[in-house]
Amino acid sequence: MNCLTTAWTLHAAELRGWLRHRVNNPALADDLLQDLFLKALRQGERFCDLHNARAWLFEVARNLLADHLRVAHHMVELPDDLTAQTEDTNPVDTLTACLPRVLSELSPEDREAITLCDLQGMAQADFAHAKGLSLSAAKSRVQRARVRLRAHMSQACQVQMDEGGRVSDFVPRH
Repeated sequence: MNCLTTAWTLHAAELRGWLRHRVNNPALADDLLQDLFLKALRQGERFCDLHNARAWLFEVARNLLADHLRVAHHMVELPDDLTAQTEDTNPVDTLTACLPRVLSELSPEDREAITLCDLQGMAQADFAHAKGLSLSAAKSRVQRARVRLRAHMSQACQVQMDEGGRVSDFVPRH
């Protein structure tokens, strides 16, 4: 399992930092990191077949964190007579409903740049290193991907802007 050892050596410190930043508890972050290693170890030889071990490790780390937060979340019983307050939601907050489909329609290169840098929070310097690009080339690739994503979302979701350039309305896609 040289591939697991290699991937772990390359990414464990970054994963630890990512987890510690999100849980603000070093011991918990280390426990989650250990769980992540065990999940990778259970993959056996399938781990060596992964196209992008780093992306897989971060995806599993994100899922472990979500599972932990879901279980750790304390529930409070609400009274039966509680009424819901209606809030006007900002259209841009619900625009994320269009994102998965539009993202799937982008080119693989654009989708990868947006997913890694914007959705998963990978630093552009790390993206550059992972893709074998200079930092300026990586920044350009991410910026061009963002422009194409915005244009595609504007067209596909029929986004309307107000006078200030803010999203005022859109048509969700299914």
